[in-house]
Amino acid sequence: MIGILRRRVEQSASPFMVWLGVLGLLIAVGVVCAVLVFANGLKITALSNLVPWGLWITVDLSAIALGAGAFSLSTIAYLFRVKAFQRIARIAVFVGLVGYTSAMLALLLDIGRPDRFWHPVVFWNVHSVLWEITMCVILYSSVLLVEFAPVFLESDAVRRRFPRGSQIGHWLHRLTPVVSVLGLALSLLHQSSLGATYGVLVARPIWFKPSMPVMFILSAVAAGGTFTLGLTILYENLVRRRQIDGSLRRYVAIFAGLMMLAYLYLKLWDFLATSYYSHLPASAEALDLLSRSTPYTAAFWLVEVVLGALLPAVILLVPRWRQRDTWVLLAAALAVMGIIVNRWNVTLSGLIVPLDWSPGAAELFPVNAYLPSLVEWGVALGVLGYALLIFTLGLRFLPMFPDPISHSQHEN
Repeated sequence: MIGILRRRVEQSASPFMVWLGVLGLLIAVGVVCAVLVFANGLKITALSNLVPWGLWITVDLSAIALGAGAFSLSTIAYLFRVKAFQRIARIAVFVGLVGYTSAMLALLLDIGRPDRFWHPVVFWNVHSVLWEITMCVILYSSVLLVEFAPVFLESDAVRRRFPRGSQIGHWLHRLTPVVSVLGLALSLLHQSSLGATYGVLVARPIWFKPSMPVMFILSAVAAGGTFTLGLTILYENLVRRRQIDGSLRRYVAIFAGLMMLAYLYLKLWDFLATSYYSHLPASAEALDLLSRSTPYTAAFWLVEVVLGALLPAVILLVPRWRQRDTWVLLAAALAVMGIIVNRWNVTLSGLIVPLDWSPGAAELFPVNAYLPSLVEWGVALGVLGYALLIFTLGLRFLPMFPDPISHSQHEN
């Protein structure tokens, strides 16, 4: 009897159940913190009128960027009819859906009055970039649901309870090329609008630059593609079975690596144009204030450029390194870190510097300090727990890769 109980305890404490328990704890922390915010308002956070955007906006922008592999890889697969990419298109769309829903959870707390989420849909403000972003989030999320619906309807659990689900899924799958075109337009518009939110603000010189929308697109495509490839390889190691062959792995790695180099090229020329060959006094003063008061410079060059973009690009483009799972997983982790730090630096750099700061008035107008509160960290952990839980359940129960790839087809 004792032996039977011991075996049941061991089975119940399987790594999968322990992992679900950890994610449940993260989500519980997020729910508790969310209730506190709803009950007390944003006054219990470190956000203020001077620094209205912080950790939650960083989570929002990072999640959306990491989901950019959905529109880039699925467009290659379905719009340009590159059959090799179709095998990774499902998980790319899945990553995009999780990314966008995670971003909406962060925004649910950040906007302060989530009960008014419907206002932009009814009260149009076509002159506002933020209104455009809101509409893109709503419409592109709907497109992702349509793209992902066939995967859900083809799962075993749904087909057992709803036999016609696979037929509906097959019909929706035929709409994929049209949906991909719509998704490509909405996602490009969304990513560029996020950059334009900062880039059009003349009053904050460190933000104001026409290259910001393009850099947001390139960084998102590069990081999103790398993250999707890394997630696929991580899943392969967990199930001990190859899901994509060596040629597809090579194509995706080269695509993501080239996008990363394109992003680095534009980022370098943006720096040279704004801070080396020419100097806008207000922008130079803002950069000087940030370098003396914050770790902005080190985070920019070391984390954003070298670790978060250059090193992943090298790993993905060097054949010997991209063939090794460990190196590709490292590239994915570094790309995720790089995109998070980039979105943090972009957001906080313009808010930390006071609008009326000048060298002669440094004592009167100090740097706007911001350090996320425990409630903000709790909500961020809850969003992370949600994303990891959906990834876990989706990869375990949904047919992301319907036909396994044998080991002999994989590039060793």
